[in-house]
Amino acid sequence: MQPRRDGKESLAHVVETLLDKGLVPNADTMVSVAGVELLGIRLRAALASFETAARYGLEFPSGTDTKTAAWRDTREEKETCPACGKRAPVEQLLNQWCPR
Repeated sequence: MQPRRDGKESLAHVVETLLDKGLVPNADTMVSVAGVELLGIRLRAALASFETAARYGLEFPSGTDTKTAAWRDTREEKETCPACGKRAPVEQLLNQWCPR
């Protein structure tokens, strides 16, 4: 990803990009005294949309109802429309072109 500035960037665009791509920070912390490890903490967090998380196979909390229409929508393969930049089902882009 190359840095760019075209004047159209906004916080909403940054959040949309972050949720679309996902972010997984890892942190390892160790507390030692005189070379003896007393405490070790490993932290791994994921920040992503449900669609991105499902695509990468992340596990969801127990009790999550995956039979809703919204979940079916996340499993549908989507691409970005070259004309308007919106994400739409591949089938729609091939048959109807722009989702505007």
